[in-house]
Amino acid sequence: MTTKTVKIPGPDHPITIERHPSRVIVKVAGKTIADTTRALTLREASYPSVLYVPREDADMALLSRTDHTTWCPYKGDCAYYSIVPGGERSINAVWTYETPHEAVAQIKEHLAFYPDRVDSIEERPA
Repeated sequence: MTTKTVKIPGPDHPITIERHPSRVIVKVAGKTIADTTRALTLREASYPSVLYVPREDADMALLSRTDHTTWCPYKGDCAYYSIVPGGERSINAVWTYETPHEAVAQIKEHLAFYPDRVDSIEERPA
């Protein structure tokens, strides 16, 4: 059995989470998958920033949970969803940390989308 090492964000690997100032709309195959004015922006070290959308503002009926999982030492166990209307292109297109580590607890009950597996992630004035 492999032990999962938990790491705490710090100066050498910073993570910040803040409210995103714009409305965020995610679309696939002509369907609006998510529409929110409550998105969060997570910035982690030198990685591109990631938008996290509250589950409440996503159409969960268009998502299908998959068996795929990953581990992030800074955030925890990660679960994945496919976007049904997106077909094969949208397999494992959505990820979520259902029980994130305390340092990133704000992203609980939020979803993130791979930009190349959706048609668009639009940002509009809130």
